[in-house]
Amino acid sequence: MKKNYYLLVLIAAIVILSNTIQAQTLEPDNSSINAYKFEFPPLDVVIDSVMKRSAMINYRDNQIGVMESKLKSSERDWTKNFGFIADTRYGTFDNYFTNSTEINSSASSSYTEQFNYTLGLYLKIPVFDFLNRKNKNKQARLEIEEAKSMADFQKEEIRKTVIMMYQDLILKQKLLQIRSRRYGNGKVNMEMIEKEFRNGVVPLAEYVRIVSITENMEAEYETAMSEFITAKQLLEDMAGFTFGLTQLN
Repeated sequence: MKKNYYLLVLIAAIVILSNTIQAQTLEPDNSSINAYKFEFPPLDVVIDSVMKRSAMINYRDNQIGVMESKLKSSERDWTKNFGFIADTRYGTFDNYFTNSTEINSSASSSYTEQFNYTLGLYLKIPVFDFLNRKNKNKQARLEIEEAKSMADFQKEEIRKTVIMMYQDLILKQKLLQIRSRRYGNGKVNMEMIEKEFRNGVVPLAEYVRIVSITENMEAEYETAMSEFITAKQLLEDMAGFTFGLTQLN
């Protein structure tokens, strides 16, 4: 009977205290997490920043650029079979002349310094290269399209990942604020129970139960804080900038 009386007194005290501080929220260590809020940048801004910083996307874009450059070289490869040659020589040359008739023949020689040059064009037609050129260029174009499709796929995967991380971060901030308020209220109740326990109003078993509940609230709060910080830092690292913190009025 006395136990029920103590319980009724406890419930009445909690109700009175709740009505007194219904608009007031006490947080652990007197530092209210609910007094602050992270102003997350727009989702599109975060996605664009992550895309620009992605090493994989940059690698794919560079790879496509190399393949396009190789295709241009392949399309111009035929020019190596066409060209011109030039040759120049300067020096002393031996000139030998002969003169023959029915009666006799004569020969003479002379030495002269001359400047000689030759110009010419050449054209080679390698049959295999000529027949295979179209197929080779087609294969190179298909490889470029394949690389572009892979790059688009990876961009889409990164976009989906950022969206999920962004929404998860918002959720974790809300859960942190909820658990912070619960823990703050739990500490208020704990302070009241401690006073009642010292005055002999609350029995030991009830005091131990309230302490256990408050400790569970603290553990939930610390877990929510750790999860929020981890999610925030991961997204900030991907985006390359820090999300701002603002104080609420």
